[in-house]
Amino acid sequence: MATRLDEDLEARMRELGRAAREAQRRLAVAPRAAKDAALRRAAAELRTRCHHLIAVNAEDLAEAEARGLGKAVLDRLMLDEKRVEAIARSLEEIAELPDPVGTELARWMRPNGLDIARVRVPLGVIGIVYESRPNVTADAGGLCLKAGNAAILRGGSESFRSSRAILACLHAGLEAAGLPLAAIQAVPTTDRAAVGHLLKMNDFVDVIVPRGGKSLIERVYAESRIPVLAHLEGNCHTYLHESADLDMAVAVTLNAKLRRTGICGATETLLCDRAAAPRLLPPVLDALIRRGCEIRGCPETLALEPRAVPASEQDWSTEYLDAILAVKVVAGLEEAIAHIERYGSHHTEAIIARDRNAAETFLARVDSAIVLHNASTQFADGGEFGMGAEIGIATGRLHARGPVGVEQLTTFKYVVRGNGQCRPG
Repeated sequence: MATRLDEDLEARMRELGRAAREAQRRLAVAPRAAKDAALRRAAAELRTRCHHLIAVNAEDLAEAEARGLGKAVLDRLMLDEKRVEAIARSLEEIAELPDPVGTELARWMRPNGLDIARVRVPLGVIGIVYESRPNVTADAGGLCLKAGNAAILRGGSESFRSSRAILACLHAGLEAAGLPLAAIQAVPTTDRAAVGHLLKMNDFVDVIVPRGGKSLIERVYAESRIPVLAHLEGNCHTYLHESADLDMAVAVTLNAKLRRTGICGATETLLCDRAAAPRLLPPVLDALIRRGCEIRGCPETLALEPRAVPASEQDWSTEYLDAILAVKVVAGLEEAIAHIERYGSHHTEAIIARDRNAAETFLARVDSAIVLHNASTQFADGGEFGMGAEIGIATGRLHARGPVGVEQLTTFKYVVRGNGQCRPG
């Protein structure tokens, strides 16, 4: 019986793939007006159905609490009027972006008269596997649509109802614009075996984008037969250089850690120069502790802040997604960079410094997808970058790095125009 059920699930998944491939052929040549109309109508539907979305989300939240899921997961899962409005605005912002499809990236003429152009085209069919956050359903679907890609979405089981309610809004937009509903599909089950089938559908799916915890990413890398554009964990750092302004250090560190602790751009480790630690750390850590943040510090940190607890070796490489911060005093810029290289996840790092030479050295030498000077790591977000939204923050080196928006969801082809040229020899 189990074998029969798995065969049935595989057949259902492959039917999603066939439908996505057919829909993508239409999307690849769809006019911008149709794609933008679909996005705007979907945004309007989100607003119209806001209270329904919140009610459905409440069911997901209740089930997640009953399962004992942590505060960070519950925060990412939760929808309210403000968050629904933000999702709708993101779709409208995506609609306002230039259409990347057909953009001419370069053009040149060869001595033999061949006219060669490099032109943006969609990646094709994209499978997105993600956890918790129902807004990813809209962000991923909207970005893929704008870039002419079909999307097969597999959200986390904890957000199953919320994601399907958001998908219904996206489908209303596609229908109103005369575009195929199969342009954005969702895996119709919470069965984890569906992910395994999706990862092997290389005849229908062109790219897999995983967005979630380490175990999800490791599974995708281990099982996928399809190229992977990975969003890895965000073990992000804020570094207080000895030249840092105290008021800025307090304000930026508070925001970087506590604005939203459950997002990948939240700072997880604070580094501080030894020369400035007595000046900077006591007020910074006091502000964090008074707002409920637990401090796990090195011995020098403990000497300056007795309310802190000792940090373990594991703390330096942990993505807490909670109100917990690891704090280490370093000798200076070189040690700070070395610490980030050893323990970081190549996601997002920030330096707070008035010394511009130190800042430029940090920005040049830290090998992460996003590096910032005098700004919060929580700006690691496609919307904040003016990209409308993002599918994730790519931390690898191939194809895309940093926020994955519409341009990163395209590739290119060469269009060559001639007048009868034949290659000699």
